[in-house]
Amino acid sequence: MLQLSILLPIVATAGIVAAGRMPNLRETVSIVTGLILFFFVTRLYQGLEQGQVITVQWWQIVPGLQLSFAIEPLGMLFALVASFLWIVTTVYAIGYMRGHDEQNQTRFYACFAIAIGSAMGIAFAANLFTLFIFYEVLTLSTYPLVTHAGTAEAKKGGRIYLGILLSTSIAFFLLAIISTWFVTGTLDFKPGGIFGSDVNRVVASAILVLFIFGIGKAAILPFHRWLPAAMVAPTPVSALLHAVAVVKAGVFSVMKVCVFVFGIDVLSILPSTQFLLYLAGASVLLASLVAMRKDNLKARLAYSTVSQLGYVTVGALLATSAGVIGGSMHIAMHAFGKITLFFCAGAILVAAHKSNISEMRGLGKKMPITMAAFFIASLGIIGVPPAGGTWSKWFLLMGTLEAEQWILMAALMISSLLNIAYLLPIPFHAFFSGDNTPYSRAGIKEAPTASLIAISITTVGCLVLFVYPQPLYELARAILGG
Repeated sequence: MLQLSILLPIVATAGIVAAGRMPNLRETVSIVTGLILFFFVTRLYQGLEQGQVITVQWWQIVPGLQLSFAIEPLGMLFALVASFLWIVTTVYAIGYMRGHDEQNQTRFYACFAIAIGSAMGIAFAANLFTLFIFYEVLTLSTYPLVTHAGTAEAKKGGRIYLGILLSTSIAFFLLAIISTWFVTGTLDFKPGGIFGSDVNRVVASAILVLFIFGIGKAAILPFHRWLPAAMVAPTPVSALLHAVAVVKAGVFSVMKVCVFVFGIDVLSILPSTQFLLYLAGASVLLASLVAMRKDNLKARLAYSTVSQLGYVTVGALLATSAGVIGGSMHIAMHAFGKITLFFCAGAILVAAHKSNISEMRGLGKKMPITMAAFFIASLGIIGVPPAGGTWSKWFLLMGTLEAEQWILMAALMISSLLNIAYLLPIPFHAFFSGDNTPYSRAGIKEAPTASLIAISITTVGCLVLFVYPQPLYELARAILGG
């Protein structure tokens, strides 16, 4: 079942391509594959809860270096989020791609399936070598999605996307992995880390910097430009990038490296940890400030994502139990909030043909479901009740208290205030701008039914994660062996 979770989406690509001339069958293959994958992942989750040890080895290159997989709580959290949201995104894409008359839809669904298979490989990777292989496959499989439109702007965005992610991987990530091999003699992930307490702190600090900069999908400053550049892609692709697979693979990898390669005890004594913490804090604040200045909705949401990814990186680098729990929970909390916001942005584009925030005043009267969902998801990103982001941000703040990082605590709190400033005015003006708006008499209606179903599911998810966060919390706590 572990192997099928990785192979099934990739094998399903052949079925999607074969059914390319029959859209209904093609999309049925995508949805059914997603449902089967989620079933597999939930069964693996049940096995993990029962204490089962599930591992598999595919290929050994040299002794100690192999392509292998294993189940552990952090990977299970990522796999559950990615597999569930693939189903929802596929449902949304059916309404969006047809409503927007997008071309090359078969290629879209095929590349999306490969990307999800890659995400599963990342989630269940038992060592750095396996993680790196699937990390790169994820980059290559999502490039055609970024350039989907085929325009000059899309191709430019794709070049930036591919250029930054591949260059950071080769120049930093791969070097960090090779350095880890030479220092420790292993690349296997291990609870508590593989670096011993007697490790040379200067060498370990340099390797940590290489890892943080090399995992470009985490969009840490200054290697974040690929994310706004990729906003030329269709909205379902933006959902994949921001919530389902790509950036989540980035911050998941950061958390995995911090907890299972360095270990929080070693991490807390490295000289470079403090520098990287402040850099992540700067990403949180500066990206929020940039987001406030963007009138294009997708651009604003893109910079919001850069900021929110910084929260997870801060949680990992705090090297405290509360920080790891908060950062891990934020992977899921942000996924549901941000995918809802992008779904809403795409619904507005399909129904009203508007992408600038300044043109959306009064739109709530014509699209009440969409704008209500936008409001609830915004609360999740801000981190206030009744949305799930409340709990992840609470633990992150507790982590800064535990580590006595007062400056970072202030940065996180100020960023949440900035989240209010750049998100809540959008639904407010959509609902309360009076009757003298461009939409007071326009013949606009809600987005296609399939898209509304997806929006409703993820919005309910934001609320459920507030009311019932216990399973997510238990997974996050188990990462530390608690």
